[in-house]
Amino acid sequence: MKIGVLALQGAFREHISALQRLKAEAPLIRLPQDLEGLDGLIIPGGESTSIGQLMESYRVMEPIRGLAGGGFPVMGTCAGLILLGKKARGLSFDPLGVMDIEVRRNAFGRQVDSFESSLPIPVLGETPFPGVFIRAPMIEAVGEGVEVLARLPQGPVVAARQGRLLVSAFHPELTRDLRFHAYFLNTMIAS
Repeated sequence: MKIGVLALQGAFREHISALQRLKAEAPLIRLPQDLEGLDGLIIPGGESTSIGQLMESYRVMEPIRGLAGGGFPVMGTCAGLILLGKKARGLSFDPLGVMDIEVRRNAFGRQVDSFESSLPIPVLGETPFPGVFIRAPMIEAVGEGVEVLARLPQGPVVAARQGRLLVSAFHPELTRDLRFHAYFLNTMIAS
């Protein structure tokens, strides 16, 4: 499998490492031509405004919008979740708008408010997943076709799926647990 990782800013190296441990090829994506021949794409966490501005500068915003809107498998973590949503409170530009979710940026506070939480995610099995939340967003509303995959104990939605789009407010790439990436590969791409 060949899963591109958007490499403009943020935690792209960690996603590449996770994909390589799962025996997937993981090329860096920076330009429109880099999107050719991929089986899927990951938009990493980082700073959503910076990533969005760089996507515009490098002219990959529209090609990615077209792919994701057309059923191409895309996983977005943290900033990637914000960018895939239809609406993002606190974002100074229009996100990709391909997933029927409304998002709030920095929903849990600033960098110093980062935290970890063991998340029950039934599609990954019985063992809770180690959720790493860094200036994390939350999903405030989901549309009809969106399946909620995980919530924090206090209720906010932090992972969801719509068709072949998969998002998380947490950073699965910052853990040793490969189940979230494997779910993307095995369910979104291989199906």
